[in-house]
Amino acid sequence: MKHKVMLIDDQEELRSVLAESFSSCGYDVLEASSGEELKTKFEGTQPDVALLDLKLPDADGLDLLSLLKREWPETEVIVLTGHGSLDAAVEATKRGAFHFQTKPQDEGLFNLVERALERKQQAHENSQLITAIKRMSGETSPVFQSPSMKSVMRTAERIAPSDVSVLITGESGSGKEVVADLIHTLSPRGKGPFIKINCAALPRELIESELFGSVKGAFTGSQGDREGLFRQAEGGTLLLDELSEMPIDTQSKLLRVLQEKEVRPVGGKVSYRTNCRILAATNRSVDEAIREGKLREDLYYRISAISLHLPPLRERREDIAPLSKAFLKRFASQANRPLSEFTPAALDRLKRYDWPGNVRQLQNEIQRAVLMCDRDKIDADDLSVTNPVEAGEGNPENLTLMQAVERNKIIEVLKETNNNKLETARRLGIGRQTLYNKIKGYNIAA
Repeated sequence: MKHKVMLIDDQEELRSVLAESFSSCGYDVLEASSGEELKTKFEGTQPDVALLDLKLPDADGLDLLSLLKREWPETEVIVLTGHGSLDAAVEATKRGAFHFQTKPQDEGLFNLVERALERKQQAHENSQLITAIKRMSGETSPVFQSPSMKSVMRTAERIAPSDVSVLITGESGSGKEVVADLIHTLSPRGKGPFIKINCAALPRELIESELFGSVKGAFTGSQGDREGLFRQAEGGTLLLDELSEMPIDTQSKLLRVLQEKEVRPVGGKVSYRTNCRILAATNRSVDEAIREGKLREDLYYRISAISLHLPPLRERREDIAPLSKAFLKRFASQANRPLSEFTPAALDRLKRYDWPGNVRQLQNEIQRAVLMCDRDKIDADDLSVTNPVEAGEGNPENLTLMQAVERNKIIEVLKETNNNKLETARRLGIGRQTLYNKIKGYNIAA
């Protein structure tokens, strides 16, 4: 299915050029030349991405952005302007814009659209994952059967009603943001704002003003007072994603805010009381981040009153089958395909694969298989993932280059640790069960 892009600009020549370019790249293109024309489109097809001119003859672009996000909440919006300013960019971001782009455009605009589509897909995945997470043990077909994830979910439910700060750790794709969503939703703050910031996405010079706010003239380009995210999250929850990527000096200021429950805008002389719950997440090893100076140890202890670790999917293989079946049911219904189950061979392959991209990768794999399968059951041949035994049949001569490198590395570390499986797994950064599976798959002798 083609992605839909909407061009909202009063310059007919520019729209024509962009429409031709996007059409030639396989997009369906919708157009509006004014705010009024855009409003007539709201009853029609919702585009995946909208390119919105900030200056239209009959509407203020920022006001139109708020309206657009209200009518089409799933549409990612890229704001275009001929006169860019830092304050306008920040305000557009606050109102839900994916990006703020200064005219004239170049080929980078197409990269922006692709990135916006990726974020839309990720948001869609998260909404599906949170539905799955709520289907806990006790139902007829619980999504989570592994003891480790049942424990995580019980803890999340137990701590949600409190205001305790929580640190969520786990590999990329394991569902950290989804767990944060769940904690917020189940808390008394659930009807309040849930503000999220990716600490790795903002430049060093902007992150403090985004978090704490700033006053006019506090730094170059600051043309007015700015409300920080702490104040925006008042009465709700603030998620600090990728916490260990936050600059160390900003971490020290964050620690002071958490201790004193007060925030002072950059360049300001007055502090304000803050009342928001703090959740944090990181895919880094906490011990490693502290050792490398990426995370202040005192901040870690302050922000991790409760720590939740999401184990990777390869270490909770009991969850693979129920998750796969839940995704199959959803995607088969969406695609109107008469698929209801997997063959035993397909389930075996799914359960034995290591899933380096975790639940997100599993979901994408099932969606792809639903679209490609032309039978009433998904078989192993419909899956794109393979296991070491299947790929190389346990014979080193049949392995791919990457598999051969991995096999040799495992043998090397096993020798260094005198065949200590636990220490070998620790050095390789994988779970012990994953190591056993690889040893068996690669036919490695003791």
